[in-house]
Amino acid sequence: MLKLVVFDAYGTLFDVAAPARRVAAEPQFAPFAPHCGAVARDWRQKQLEYSWIRAVTGAHADFWTVTGEALDWALDASGLGAEAGLRDRLLALYREPDAYADVAPALARLRAARLGTAILSNGEPAMLDAAVEAAGIGGSLDAILSVEAAGVFKPARAVYDLVGQEFGTAKDEVLFVSANGWDAAAASGYGFATAWVNRGGAPRDRLPWLPDHELADLSGVPELAEAG
Repeated sequence: MLKLVVFDAYGTLFDVAAPARRVAAEPQFAPFAPHCGAVARDWRQKQLEYSWIRAVTGAHADFWTVTGEALDWALDASGLGAEAGLRDRLLALYREPDAYADVAPALARLRAARLGTAILSNGEPAMLDAAVEAAGIGGSLDAILSVEAAGVFKPARAVYDLVGQEFGTAKDEVLFVSANGWDAAAASGYGFATAWVNRGGAPRDRLPWLPDHELADLSGVPELAEAG
C-alpha cells in the first residue's frame, strides 16, 4: 500500500524553461529573445549531461555549480556569453522558477488523502528551499531531500536510498513521480512504484526498466496514489 509520494523537482514541479522565457520578454535583453528556445534547451541538456558525468567519474559538485556551468556553455553556443547582465539575470530567475499550474492542486489532493509528500532532487538545499518558498508549496511537503546528502547525482541508487532513510518506508510504499523519463525508469528499477509525467509527449527512453505509469501532467497522480 502506498504511503508516500515523492516528486522530482526541476521539470516536474518547476518549469526549467521559464527563466529563459521571462528574460526574453524583458526589453533590456532584447538580443536574447531570438535565442531563448535554444538557450533553454541547451542549458537543460548540459545541466543533465554534466550531472551524469560527475556522478560516473566521482567529481561531484553541487547542482548550483553545475547549473551555472551548463548556462555558460549554452550562452557561448548562442554567441551570448559576453552579453552584459544576462547570465546573472537568468540564474536569479532559476532560483525562483515558476511552478507548473498543476502542482498546488495535486499536492492539496494528496494531503487531503493523508498521503505523505516529499521532493527528491538533484538540487542543492538552498536552491530547493528558494524554489519551494517562491511557489508557496512548503506547507504541502513533509520533506525536501537533496542529493547532497548522498554526494552523488541521480540516478545513483544512493540517492533513492535517501527516501527510506528519511521516512522508514519500504520501496513498494513509495510512488516516485518525475517528468524525466530516465529518472522515472531508474526509480522503477530501484523498486519504487513510478509515474512518468511526460509533459512534452516524448518517446520512452530505451533503458532496462520502464515507468509503471505514464501521465500527461500531475492531475492524475493523486488517483494513482490513492489506488495504490
